Amino acid sequence: MNRRDLRTLLVAAVLGFVHVATVAAQEPAFDILLRGGRVLDGTGNPWFRADVGIRGGRIVRVGDLAGAGADRVIELDGRYVVPGFIDIHSHADQGLDAAGDAGSEGARRRAAPNLVSQGVTTVVVNQDGRSPWPIADQRARLEARGHGPNAALMVGHNTIRAMALGDDVMRPSTPAEIERMTELVEQGMAEGAYGLSAGLEYFPGIWSETSELFPLVEAAGRGGGLYIVHERSSGMTPMWFWPSQDDPGPPTMIETIIEDIEVAERTGVTTVATHIKARGSDFWGAGRALVDLIERARARGVPIWADQYPYNTTGSDGNTVLLPRWIFPGGGPGGGGPGGPRADVDYAAALGAALADPERGEQVRLDIEHEIGRRGGPENLVVMDHPDESLVGKTVADLAAEWNAFPVDVAIRLQLEGDRMRAGGARVRGFSLSEIDVEEFSAHPWLVTASDAGIALPDDGPVHARFYGTFPRKIKRYAMDLGVLSVESAVRSMTTLPAQLMGLRDRGLIREGLIADIAVLDLDELQDNATFFEPHQYPSGVDYVLVNGAFAVDDGELTWALPGVVLTPPGGGGSNADGTSGC
Repeated sequence: MNRRDLRTLLVAAVLGFVHVATVAAQEPAFDILLRGGRVLDGTGNPWFRADVGIRGGRIVRVGDLAGAGADRVIELDGRYVVPGFIDIHSHADQGLDAAGDAGSEGARRRAAPNLVSQGVTTVVVNQDGRSPWPIADQRARLEARGHGPNAALMVGHNTIRAMALGDDVMRPSTPAEIERMTELVEQGMAEGAYGLSAGLEYFPGIWSETSELFPLVEAAGRGGGLYIVHERSSGMTPMWFWPSQDDPGPPTMIETIIEDIEVAERTGVTTVATHIKARGSDFWGAGRALVDLIERARARGVPIWADQYPYNTTGSDGNTVLLPRWIFPGGGPGGGGPGGPRADVDYAAALGAALADPERGEQVRLDIEHEIGRRGGPENLVVMDHPDESLVGKTVADLAAEWNAFPVDVAIRLQLEGDRMRAGGARVRGFSLSEIDVEEFSAHPWLVTASDAGIALPDDGPVHARFYGTFPRKIKRYAMDLGVLSVESAVRSMTTLPAQLMGLRDRGLIREGLIADIAVLDLDELQDNATFFEPHQYPSGVDYVLVNGAFAVDDGELTWALPGVVLTPPGGGGSNADGTSGC
């Protein structure tokens, strides 16, 4: 090649490079550019000002991106960019499994509007020991149908216990049955589960012994999983305990936490005491004792944690029944197990028959008095719905004064003069927790924020306000208004901390290279709007929510998109649809 030909090639190469560089400069650097925000990265550190560039569903740049191009630039004007919230205790699984094509009610439910509107981008489902089986089939259904937030699956202890023991569950398990349950945990982990959930206050887990749990939790740990456990009791007594029927000395919440610590210490597996609480007016103030137990265990290296919803009332639908179940046909054990309330039962007639027998009548009154205390006392039991609308909004204490009656007699009268086909005769919500304990739990760095809520649509029936308000409420009420913890710590409790416990290494932080699960908050406008009389109210101040880089909330409006994936841990049956391992 002569000198002229070489010069021609060099000139062409230079011109080509200039052309490529010019085209590259003209092309958007990002799919989405969040400009001018205050980044709360999820670590608990103070915010810093930075732009966030997103491409291909991932955060690719965090910093000063002045002059950078994007398909869409969103000027944030000082609003806060936070990681998408990870709901480590969610009952969204039934809603995520709803059938229906685009535009159908099923598809709208799978979009999980009440959750993503709060900034939730991942839900951990199959809680309280309940899970479909096999996990592989559930995972396949969810992947085929699509859903709004990401989903992580758990193996349910109650499910596998019923499989291993059959109909004979009201007893401790045998070594052979424990071995069978262990095999089922291993199967579920291999099929993509993140760990084991237990509901030890529910049917049939109430008959399990602590020794049954050790090998099951160890099996979950071998698969890299964690253990999320619903308490055997949340106060002085479990929900199934009736003083007229059961022997004294049932487990308390203190004994529950001691058992959780024992399991965590014996197995070395990350253990979450889920929706920790101190329920019942006779147990208020015990939160400090529970905290001391956990902190002493953590100080010696026990991997024990807890989660909490930031409300002083329990129960998903607010249907507190003050009457003992045993007086109703089919009334059974286990807090929602076989023999729960039925639509074909005349509950008023059943109560009348029990009261007609003097001995049974005294037992009924004893049990009602117990339940009134467990639910927070007469001044904290509010009538939410009753055929006589003049009673709505009044407490049992109000009615006792108005009727010149004892609280026990108020509960009886509500049934006899109320809806005969509804257990209790009225819908009553018990505010059974003390704000003192709620605030006590909220303040600690080992406490995860979680909703204990399912998916709801605006036309659904009564639900707990936590379905719509959990995460904004934690930040607004407990951090900004009460100062129980900092805003940074509140955000950490719903992002980095649950990601750490789940082993999610590519979510839960605002950091380059991680999946773009992001929420943008206007803290000046942030507010949980759901009330217990009007719970179907979306929060304010959650302006944008991205799941895997796609908008679930756009400029404060739901998109009803279904960008979520089923997350799987390493070795848990393969990768996610976006090519990530979910960890």
